[in-house]
Amino acid sequence: MAQIRPYRASDRDAIYRICLETGLSGKDATHLYKDPLLIGHIYAGPYGTLEPESAFVLEDEAGVGGYILGAFDTHAFEKRLAAEWWPRLQAEYANPDGAAQDLAYDDRMRWLIHNPSRTPRRVTEPYPSHLHIDMVPRFQGAGWGKRLIDAWLGAMKARGSRGAHLGVGFANERAVRFYRTYGFIEHERLDAPYNMYWFATTLNS
Repeated sequence: MAQIRPYRASDRDAIYRICLETGLSGKDATHLYKDPLLIGHIYAGPYGTLEPESAFVLEDEAGVGGYILGAFDTHAFEKRLAAEWWPRLQAEYANPDGAAQDLAYDDRMRWLIHNPSRTPRRVTEPYPSHLHIDMVPRFQGAGWGKRLIDAWLGAMKARGSRGAHLGVGFANERAVRFYRTYGFIEHERLDAPYNMYWFATTLNS
């Protein structure tokens, strides 16, 4: 029987694995990376390490197969990343030459480690919290995504957040449909070179 529970430090390897297995617009990206940890260093690891209280996992008898990770205060979290997360990785991984969009997958992640994105204040001011959600195929299409978001938004609201946002690429059409169906609004659309949406939702008191 599957259950949603709070993240534990022992879940670290699982969230890295799930991040890789869903890293190609929701599909398995394992074959694309020579270093299987790179994508997790950016999109999973920092949440489990720096803000485990804002993380939940989805687990069944086969193990952890889904997560929802995020930050209560995105602006403060990105400051912590700059001070506590990126420096170690920047020392470990060289910054590749070239523009990000022209790089192979591993080098693109290395570039992001040295050039981390910052969420614009026009997004974080009205919607200060943010989330990432991923599930392996055995959990998809069974309502678990909605349950994970319900649990996470409820936790953020209980802590006093007034709103939450997330970013999703145009190519991840299934996720875009899911967020729209859930009730997120399209806060902003960014065309090339970003090719992504900012979706958001208000958490009323």
